[in-house]
Amino acid sequence: MFLNEATKLRAQTIIKGLEKRNMEGVFCETKEDALAKALSYIEEGSSVTWGGSMSISEIGLMDAVKNGNYEIIDRSVAKNYDEQREIFSKAVLADYYLMSSNAITLDGELINIDGTGNRVACLTYGPKNVIMIVGMNKVVNDVEDGIKRVRNFASPPNTLRLGLKTPCSMTGRCGDCYGDTCICSQIVVTRRQSAAMRGRIKIILVGESLGY
Repeated sequence: MFLNEATKLRAQTIIKGLEKRNMEGVFCETKEDALAKALSYIEEGSSVTWGGSMSISEIGLMDAVKNGNYEIIDRSVAKNYDEQREIFSKAVLADYYLMSSNAITLDGELINIDGTGNRVACLTYGPKNVIMIVGMNKVVNDVEDGIKRVRNFASPPNTLRLGLKTPCSMTGRCGDCYGDTCICSQIVVTRRQSAAMRGRIKIILVGESLGY
């Protein structure tokens, strides 16, 4: 009981931090509530795409949009690099971009690490709306803790999921590598969203453990 109440209080602290950074936050206790909330944001007939994220799959959002009345921009159908670039160019102009955050601070800052940069690029600019599904397991005290969390706790399982051979996939901790399979090429801290795009980024905090 008290653990759940503390989680709610922590979520409200984050939401207040997001507000002063021109981002919107909401707390959902369950994956089911988070799915319903996310779908309430997405207009039928709009274009929808996403970045690599276990969280959006775990709440059922991927299946929901693929089976719904939306224009899907799916990078996984690309057969080669040129087709991938073409799909990415469409993703930048999408109505909705779905993703998670690798970490989020108690004061509302977002920390994300990316391999190619396409995911963090769409977070910072491009799609009209960004909807983030973030489990409360990703909450950290500050940016420094967030980077440590991502490199040492999120990246190792991600490299294993992707079948990549990196130091972290063999040791379970960041090896600060520079190899071709490194997935930590870009480190982006979203301190705030510009006032002109206030509310573009919507974060759905979920009172469950999601993703890595």
